[in-house]
Amino acid sequence: MIDPAVFAGAEIVLPSPDFDATLQFFTQTLGFTVDMISPADDPARATINAHGLTIRLDRDFEGSPATLRLLSDQKAGTTMTAPNGTKIDFVAATPTIEMPDLVPSFTISRLNDDAEFGVGRAGMRYRDLVPDRHGGRFIASHIHIPVGGPVPDYVHYHHIHFQMIYCYRGWVKVVYEDQGDPFVLLAGDCVVQPPQIRHRVLEASDNLQVIEIGSPATHDTFADRSMPLPTGRTLPDRDYGGQQFVRHQVAQAMWEPWHIDGFECRDLGIRHATKDVARVEVARPLTAMSSGTYRHTGEFALLFILDGDVSVSLDGAPVERLHTGDSVTVPPSCNLEISDASSDLEILEVALPG
Repeated sequence: MIDPAVFAGAEIVLPSPDFDATLQFFTQTLGFTVDMISPADDPARATINAHGLTIRLDRDFEGSPATLRLLSDQKAGTTMTAPNGTKIDFVAATPTIEMPDLVPSFTISRLNDDAEFGVGRAGMRYRDLVPDRHGGRFIASHIHIPVGGPVPDYVHYHHIHFQMIYCYRGWVKVVYEDQGDPFVLLAGDCVVQPPQIRHRVLEASDNLQVIEIGSPATHDTFADRSMPLPTGRTLPDRDYGGQQFVRHQVAQAMWEPWHIDGFECRDLGIRHATKDVARVEVARPLTAMSSGTYRHTGEFALLFILDGDVSVSLDGAPVERLHTGDSVTVPPSCNLEISDASSDLEILEVALPG
């Protein structure tokens, strides 16, 4: 890698055979200012700057026209063409979140020798729990960091409708915008990451495993190089895009009856923090061999087997035995029969909307 200190700047070079008209277009129409122009008696080259972009217009440069994207909520959706052939696309500076149409499915993902983990952002290993992603509306990932230590992450945020992180195995040190000093998520702890909250993963234990749920499945992640974390502030009631940050600690959890008889649960506080965008609970049987019917009328429901074993059957289909690390998604208005729960069973339930 070349040392960044050797660079004094960067320019994009655009061919400009019709130099005068092109320079006039960029300065008078798009608001660029001239930093350099040469030669004075017959200008053929100019460096112009605006909108965080430096461009070099060169009458003698041989190249193809380019496409520039300028961020503007007022002109979003329009297109212009400069005299040198450069296409100017205006796109929204604050784009709306596009939610694909829901395509629900009954999906079982098994943690066995055939389970595939791909390499994702910051070197983390990702296992896709819902490969069809319900038409692109939801994503569920089992994320693994085999060797612990400092994580090569950076301050970033997500343009997203919903996102949560459940610490499944090991521990991870994280820091969030306006949520105090860095803290450690232990196994059983959980956070909801409200839309656009700045955050960073700092350090992880060996064999860290987390469950991450997001909507929509495809979303943009932006780096924020200007915000230092921690910010020095603790604002537990701050609103981020209509949601609040919440940190659930298993050590302080209270157990209460679940919506299926014979089970109890701990509520992770996400329904309240997201204003009913999602409900997240961890359930366990009151007695061995507990059974019941799971049903929802929302858009998405995932049951991840944190520990133990249980049998499931969707609307009378053949029984499937789920083991530790397996998961199942349940289509809306279907009946999932749960039976023969082991005494150590724990189920992470994520349902949207709450």
